[in-house]
Amino acid sequence: MKVLKFGGTSVGSVESLLNVKKITESIDGDTVIVVSALGGLTDRLIATARMAADGDDNYRLEMEAISSRHFNIISNVVDDSKRARVISVVSGLLAELKRNYDGVFLLRDLPSRTLDTIVSFGERMSSVIVGAMIDGASLHDSMEFIKTEKWFSKDIADQKLTSRLIREEFKGFSGKAVCPGFISTDKKSGEITNLGRGGSDFSAALIAAALNADVLEIWTDVDGFMTADPRIIPESIVVSHMTFVESMELCSFGAKVIYPPTIYPVFHKNIPIRILNTFNPSAPGTLITDIAMPDDLEIKGISAIRGTSLFSLSGKAAQNTPMINSRTFNAMARMGIKVFLVSGPDGAHEFTFAVSDTDADNALHTLKSEFAPELANGSLAEPLHTDRLATVAVVGVNMRSRNRLSARIINTLRRNSIDVAAFSYGVSDTTISFVVPLDETDHALRLIHSLIY
Repeated sequence: MKVLKFGGTSVGSVESLLNVKKITESIDGDTVIVVSALGGLTDRLIATARMAADGDDNYRLEMEAISSRHFNIISNVVDDSKRARVISVVSGLLAELKRNYDGVFLLRDLPSRTLDTIVSFGERMSSVIVGAMIDGASLHDSMEFIKTEKWFSKDIADQKLTSRLIREEFKGFSGKAVCPGFISTDKKSGEITNLGRGGSDFSAALIAAALNADVLEIWTDVDGFMTADPRIIPESIVVSHMTFVESMELCSFGAKVIYPPTIYPVFHKNIPIRILNTFNPSAPGTLITDIAMPDDLEIKGISAIRGTSLFSLSGKAAQNTPMINSRTFNAMARMGIKVFLVSGPDGAHEFTFAVSDTDADNALHTLKSEFAPELANGSLAEPLHTDRLATVAVVGVNMRSRNRLSARIINTLRRNSIDVAAFSYGVSDTTISFVVPLDETDHALRLIHSLIY
């Protein structure tokens, strides 16, 4: 069995949808096809909801444009024999979507649960269209078997329950199945939820893991993982193979090819992932497996997280590495804050870590609360906070032993007047990270790529 996921660009136009039809119908064997909303639609659904909440009656014009786009797609990709039924189903969904917008406009209020319901319509409509477009495909409702629970303020998948429900849904299944990605329901209330941005990838991974698929294919608009973002570095090349850990590191540090949590469910089942291009289906893409191959590139690529905030703790207490490290990580984890770089302590008794800019205020408050006794008795100085930074990561094999490479990168950056605020080796021995000024991110990426490749 194969599980295929097609992203928004892959289902965003008549041309791309016809490619999806050709790709899926050429596959022999059982296939589950997971689809995103039409390209750009999720953002438009959100923007339209906010217009309605602000009392802007132009939301009605946006609603008309959304309807027209879907009807145009249907008329061009769905066979005549199925078109009337698909138009009827999608019309019903569009009418329900409009009622939601009208309610938001009337109340001038946009609760989070209402927004979750509104954005769900993108995948609900695209899956109906794709399900009718592919010969012999059956349609399955992900909201019946992808279940979430609350973790802090976020909805996260209850993977044990979800796996059981997926197996029940597809018991005895054969042929081709289509289901929407991204959307889900709360396991207790039944309210519509979603798995967040990139959630369609995660939906596909959950299905692949539960069904012990032979492979998870992520179909997108690039030929695979590349050594860098080709929009910044045109000479970047496709990476033919990498390990699960290497792909997780690249994605965690800003590569947009896969939503990072996607990798975990299939990694634990040792199910390969292949990244393929809907617009260039003959390209071999990138294969991701558990072990390295003899002809792998030693350095798989570089990527960057823009919008980094750096925090530093200094003082006598910062010398106690295990204590400062564990308390910082635990305090941040309790607040749902991801720490993606740790550096120190060094000879100056300084402990440094990085978080996303969006978490900076919460991180500073958490830090001061956790270390209030040490701040009060002077064993720690007030935390230093620097923002408008970016974290550039270099991912490859045995990075911790590449002292000369890290030194060369730092020297190259500094010779080109780029300050390195911090650098660190990753815990997995696949990553070296460098913190640089935000407005120097692209320059730093080009310099490092040129140095390595």
